[in-house]
Order: sequence, then structure tokens, then C-alpha cells
Amino acid sequence: MARVCSITGARVRRGNRIHRSGLAKKKGGIGRHVTKVVRRDFSPNLRVKRIWVPELSRFVKVKLTARALKTVAKNGAYATLKGAGLI
Repeated sequence: MARVCSITGARVRRGNRIHRSGLAKKKGGIGRHVTKVVRRDFSPNLRVKRIWVPELSRFVKVKLTARALKTVAKNGAYATLKGAGLI
């Protein structure tokens, strides 16, 4: 199953981890130097939740991010899921 939020569409993004060596000039060194750049993944904060939808009188199981969960709490389950095309 893909690591994608059903509501916001947030997905895994690629980025860099920058390795630096040396002591900062502010701390008395000659400065920090980049020694290596490594590719890495930034994963979304996903949860699989069963959300009760009163209008349908049933639970709907969705994979969503923590931010999307706050959106559901604010706007209501039915409106949010209908806007995302899940109902």
C-alpha cells in the first residue's frame, strides 16, 4: 500500500541529509565544512483510522496524516471525506 494520505494527498518526498565536520567559527573553530550529501526520504505522519460518519451510520477506514485528522475534526467527517472523493 502506498504511503499517501487519502485526504491531503501528502506523500513521501525526497531530500538530502548534509554531513558537516569541523567546529563553528562562533565557537572558535575555522568553520563547518560539507563532507557528504546523502539522499533520504521524508515520510508523511500517516495513521490508519476508522472514522464514524453519522450521516451514513457506519465507520469508514482511511489512511490519513495527523494534519488531515485535524481537518476532519474541524470540518466534520462527512464533508471532508466527500470533498476528498472517498464517499
